[in-house]
Amino acid sequence: MNKSLSEIMRSGKESLQGRWPVAIGTFLVYEIILGAFERTGEDYPYTSILILAVAGPLLVGVSVFSLNISRRREARFEQIFDGFRNYVTSLAAYLLVVLFVFLWALLLIIPGIIAALSYSMTFYIIADDESIEPMEALKKSKKMMEGHKLKLFYLVLRYFGLGLLCILTLGIGFFWLIPYTHVTTAVFYDDIKDNPAV
Repeated sequence: MNKSLSEIMRSGKESLQGRWPVAIGTFLVYEIILGAFERTGEDYPYTSILILAVAGPLLVGVSVFSLNISRRREARFEQIFDGFRNYVTSLAAYLLVVLFVFLWALLLIIPGIIAALSYSMTFYIIADDESIEPMEALKKSKKMMEGHKLKLFYLVLRYFGLGLLCILTLGIGFFWLIPYTHVTTAVFYDDIKDNPAV
């Protein structure tokens, strides 16, 4: 039976108990790496290509780390670089997701959002199966999300609400919110992986 949103969020919070320091530190480094590329890109436009080159592998690595926390397994900082071991697949999957979401968004915002939700599990799938092909991962994500897109959308809205509260803390709350959203989404992935919508 699929978990409710409240159960998913509670499970994410419980799996982070005692591991907040490593989670906060790991995601802080992740954000610093992406931020460094973005800031450099303001002065050197060609670095946008570098962002595309590293974003996919880093997303796979973050998914590996998040799944390990949500599954109560050993989670280490260096796992955020695991996607580079499967670089071609991680890169190709990221480029395909960006392309498909962009093309659907050209129609209207709503189709773009639906596409983003459909392919949202792609990097968790690659984290779980290094042998999977990029397009196969996208297709599997799309299939997996059938009947679950609205549920994930509501979960994202809850993240957004928590983000507004974090602004009231002068942004300090984001140190906890960012790991929490990633780990909770990993819980969501595990919940729907073996529980297809009916």
